Amino acid sequence: MAESGGIQRYTTTLLRALKELLTVENVRCLPMAEAEREAPQHRLSTGAKLGFVSRAFWQALRWQPDLIICAHLALGPVGWLVSRISASPYWIVVYGIESWASLSLPKKMALQGAARVIGISKFTCERVKAIQRVRAHRLEVLPCAIDEGLTSVKPAIDGPHKLIGQGRPVVLTVGRMAANERYKGHDVVLNALTIILSRIPELVYVVVGEGDDRARIEVLADTLGVRKNVIFTGRVTDAELVALYNRSDVFVLPSRTVLAEREAKGEGFGIVYLEAMAFGKPVIGPDAGAPAEVIPHGRCGLLVNPEDSIAVAEALVELLTDPERARAMGLAGRDWVRTHYSYGSFGEGLKVILDGIAHAC
Repeated sequence: MAESGGIQRYTTTLLRALKELLTVENVRCLPMAEAEREAPQHRLSTGAKLGFVSRAFWQALRWQPDLIICAHLALGPVGWLVSRISASPYWIVVYGIESWASLSLPKKMALQGAARVIGISKFTCERVKAIQRVRAHRLEVLPCAIDEGLTSVKPAIDGPHKLIGQGRPVVLTVGRMAANERYKGHDVVLNALTIILSRIPELVYVVVGEGDDRARIEVLADTLGVRKNVIFTGRVTDAELVALYNRSDVFVLPSRTVLAEREAKGEGFGIVYLEAMAFGKPVIGPDAGAPAEVIPHGRCGLLVNPEDSIAVAEALVELLTDPERARAMGLAGRDWVRTHYSYGSFGEGLKVILDGIAHAC
């Protein structure tokens, strides 16, 4: 699962919880087989899509399900069609940008016809309500659950963390460096470093991740004169990531949310902030968008204007020069994640939604 994306992890968690709540015999999964074989960036062929629709119709007639769950908005129109034949209600799960802007008519109709639209954040539910005109009583928030397996991974003995000098303060960012995901804010942090290094010259900024924008970001670090204080690790194993979390002092990802009628960009949730908190690290995130929901400002971290490198610099200096406060925030964040974003809390939230549907029938 180290290479799996957030949607796949969420779907896996949802399926697990459904099987535990409803029993394995009462839950059946209809995967898009070709999608499991191909890399996630590849689009499914028309034949694969038609084959999936055909199988969905056949299985609905055979199973006569009480509920159909479409684990992605792209499957919503299929759920809408199948429900017309089976008379079964359907849910659609929405994650973020795929539902924040204008949609094709079939997808919008599917959302509006769903018995429930499950959003992984309040922010996404509000966008779906406002832009897609989905009625409020059909919207439910079911946040992501932290991968508890990661926190139990034994940290690597060797790896990128060994490149960090002993005793040096460490700021960590984990996230793809993709040209179409520049909203994540790597540029903003690098610009902040030009301010921070005058106060904390021994600081090390570790950037975990890969992508087609990495070369540009590395050039920017050179141009700004901060390259000697930055370590680009590329992809890492889970064990190496755990070692880097353990070695870091503060996690930062000033991810911006950009909303437009035809296109939207931003984090649909921000599971990486929870990861950092699970390892007891204070986090610095954006003061707007979905991530702001999961970071209690002043308690588990600091929220800043994600486009303001000065604000990011001030927040980092504030935590790096007050290690006791930073440690207290980290411990509070760990408790916050265990309480609100564990697999157990996910299952409880799902049970509330299912019970609500049952009582409404």
